[in-house]
Amino acid sequence: MAGRRRKQSGRALNGLLILDKPKGESSNHALQTLKRIFNAAKAGHTGSLDPLATGLLPICFGEATKFSQFLLDSDKTYRVSAKLGIKTTTGDAEGEVIARHPVTGVDEIRLKGVLPDFMGSIDQIPPMYSALKYQGQPLYKLAREGVEIERKARPIQIYKLRLLFFNEDELELEVACSKGTYIRSLVEDIGEALGCGAHVTTLRRLQSGSFHSDQMQPLESIERLFSSGGFEAIDTLLLPMSAIVSHLPDILLDETTAYSLKLGQLVRCPDGSLSHKQLSSIERSEEGEIVQIWESDGNNKHFLGIGAIMEDGRLAPRRLIRLE
Repeated sequence: MAGRRRKQSGRALNGLLILDKPKGESSNHALQTLKRIFNAAKAGHTGSLDPLATGLLPICFGEATKFSQFLLDSDKTYRVSAKLGIKTTTGDAEGEVIARHPVTGVDEIRLKGVLPDFMGSIDQIPPMYSALKYQGQPLYKLAREGVEIERKARPIQIYKLRLLFFNEDELELEVACSKGTYIRSLVEDIGEALGCGAHVTTLRRLQSGSFHSDQMQPLESIERLFSSGGFEAIDTLLLPMSAIVSHLPDILLDETTAYSLKLGQLVRCPDGSLSHKQLSSIERSEEGEIVQIWESDGNNKHFLGIGAIMEDGRLAPRRLIRLE
């Protein structure tokens, strides 16, 4: 029958997995592997990593995908190794060498003198080898065809740029940055500032939003756990959906009010549900002030999703979960 939604095959699994993406795999390939292992009906990743890169890649299952934008928009932390004196087509070790320059006059003192120029609010030109689109085509596809498109610089924030290691033509940095930052471009720009060029040799993401490296699950460990304990074992690795929006102030509704909200109605926020401190930290958007919403049945709390507090103080549903 026309208009009927086709039921997705697989388990109706809801939650978040913090994957340690292995080197050499695309983020999408890692996602599809996990979707198969968990036999999940729906899954998505939040913020791709290049095949060369490893580290923290949040995977959302089921209803958790409704909140993936919070992870896409979150700040990130990386550890990156780079080689001076060599420029490549892609800005990393996977590209072809396009220029070689002697690394002369570059020492630790000079390097540390250059790094502050890349701190704070800066403008960055995205690389051609990126997933950004031009007239519907990803830039990396055009780059492979030898086409270069003029890209506008975009504002980004570099919160931390710490030198961890330096030896002649090799260096290692820790970078804490805003969304939309291309570490390859940052390394290339540092190389240009030093007058010798540079490219990324290894890249590892250590943090995304409130999630950190201690929470990462290696793909091989997940596969071994599934082999020994099946779904029951690997499902214990999942974090609750609410973890994605744990940074937002929360509002607790009683069953009656929650029922009205789930029907799409605006409801009154309970008196004293948000302190002045919480109100000052709320993320404001065109839709209102964003909060996480919970329902209480008197004994337990249940996560409902996120909503927006309107100017008149009422709470409007924005993304509510649907559990089968």
